[in-house]
Amino acid sequence: MKKVRWGVLGVSKIATVKVIPAMQQGELCEIAGIASRDRSKAEAAARDLGIPKAYGSYEEMLADPEIEAVYNPLPNHLHVPLSIRAAEAGKHVLCEKPIALNVAETLELIAARDRTGVTIGEAFMVQTHPQWVRTMELVRAGRIGQLRFAMGSFGYFNRVAENIRNIRAYGGGGLLDIGCYPIKTSRMVFGEEPTRVSGTLALDAAFGVDTLASAILDYPSGQCIFACSTQVVPHQSMQFFGTTGRIELEIPFNAIPNQTSRIRIDDGRDLRGGGITVEEFAPCDQYTLQGDQFSRAIREGAAPPVPLEDSVRNMAVIEAIFRSAETGKWEQPAAMLPKNNR
Repeated sequence: MKKVRWGVLGVSKIATVKVIPAMQQGELCEIAGIASRDRSKAEAAARDLGIPKAYGSYEEMLADPEIEAVYNPLPNHLHVPLSIRAAEAGKHVLCEKPIALNVAETLELIAARDRTGVTIGEAFMVQTHPQWVRTMELVRAGRIGQLRFAMGSFGYFNRVAENIRNIRAYGGGGLLDIGCYPIKTSRMVFGEEPTRVSGTLALDAAFGVDTLASAILDYPSGQCIFACSTQVVPHQSMQFFGTTGRIELEIPFNAIPNQTSRIRIDDGRDLRGGGITVEEFAPCDQYTLQGDQFSRAIREGAAPPVPLEDSVRNMAVIEAIFRSAETGKWEQPAAMLPKNNR
């Protein structure tokens, strides 16, 4: 199968340090170009990463007929506008999470995809990692009995004023940046959508963005409880509890590419861990897997790993948590998918 020729929008750290080097190791990805509004930055990144072409504007790259697909790691407020422009230029798009700032924007992206006929998906790399594929397998097979609840947390410390995560106009704040992960993964494992959510937020007085968020997602089969923060010690956790066991992922969201990943399955026979078995997964890079699976979807005309129908449902939960924090009440996620996509 022929490799897909990719172009990258911007020279962000996640692109240049994590995603591009990982995709360059893939079987189906060729990073053919990188664009920046500052040509010198694009040229420097291209030099460092061995990328053939550098562009001095996003428009220049989108006009290049040799670029087939675009990876969009720009700040959150530019996800939808630039992804739509890429789609209208005939490019397939893999866009970083969160896909948009709200449900309405996500629906605009779905409309652009349907209008242009390109493939667009959200870059939730966890969807493709073997530890998550196996966790879903085990839960579906009844290894922990009936799934009843999930607990998660995700945090890091960042009080840099000019960082995009602390700029409200750019879609900053912890819920959009990292709270989206326990939402996405609990939806994956439950295999259901929350019927209602409750949430609370704490805002940074200087930045005006949420730096602490806690939420309850009420699923038909159980609940997910999580907290996330951008001003705590770096950490991440995710556990799933059933009627006869539990599963814990050692490093759930940012699995280290060159190290073994592990999940622990506990049958609960004693509190000292006597019933724990460990499953290990060979080192792999989830960004490599994501890039190859997305490229394969392009070549085969199939759905990407995380299609926009999934993205709008995830965004609906995020939006409902924001509403709940304002009203102090349970709120229902309203995905409002077009009828032909329900």
